[in-house]
Amino acid sequence: MVKVTRRFALWQADLDGGVCAVPEECVDTLREREHIRLVIEHRVHGGAPATRVFETSLRQDVEWQFVDIAWPPDLRPGVLVTVSWQAAKDEVMVRTAALEEPMRVDGVDYFHEYDPRVVTREFAAGGSNRGQVLHAVRRLGRVYSDGSAVFAESGLAASCGLGRGARGSFLLRNAVDQLIREGYLTRVPGSVDGAGYPCYPAAAGQKAAELLFYSPLVEPAPYPDEAEGAEGADRRDHWVNGFVRRLPPGAQPSEKQLTLHERAVENAQVATELAPGYTFVKKHHRGG
Repeated sequence: MVKVTRRFALWQADLDGGVCAVPEECVDTLREREHIRLVIEHRVHGGAPATRVFETSLRQDVEWQFVDIAWPPDLRPGVLVTVSWQAAKDEVMVRTAALEEPMRVDGVDYFHEYDPRVVTREFAAGGSNRGQVLHAVRRLGRVYSDGSAVFAESGLAASCGLGRGARGSFLLRNAVDQLIREGYLTRVPGSVDGAGYPCYPAAAGQKAAELLFYSPLVEPAPYPDEAEGAEGADRRDHWVNGFVRRLPPGAQPSEKQLTLHERAVENAQVATELAPGYTFVKKHHRGG
């Protein structure tokens, strides 16, 4: 009896296009079929179980895909799905796995297990100056398994589209400084190989380079019925309370950040201990 099980991360194109990757082991059997029964087993917002049934078929777009899928609206880019096919049952099962508790990744709520690398790549940073810088670091930089990313700062000017000359340099510098103040980016010493691919910490034999390090802000999220406001509300111009954020491996918070954290704890602004490898980002204004 043939049984195939594979796990895939959903990209935004999968969600928008209503498609899902096909385990290659079942392509030969299924590709000639006009109709294939596909069942999605899913917990809505990680809670109530729900089942959806579709008639799908296979289409080849570089790789084979199941098509005509209406994904549950609470799925986000990067969510992991387990695709199973058993010849005896003659149907395809697609399952999500609920997180024990919802998590918020840079302002986006996740209710199901996800691949941090895909979340980093797929984040829509917006078209502002700071958004274009963050887009370059997250989409074009080197992404690690925990979702952190590094990008050589020297390559930003060619990747951000903020213009050339004095004006472009001014806009770029301001955008980078803003992202550092907001705690999104940290400057770290690293290296690049002959093709400009960054490495942190620096690798022996490579050219030294100043890198920008991004680490996702992951924090507990409320369930939808506990949230005060709707997710996705306009956050383009607002104040952000102080928070604790992970530092690059081997880095330590400055004395200034330690003092700011102590004051925040004394004033009951934060209740989080500053564990090793973390720093404190003070309250600041965040604009688009």
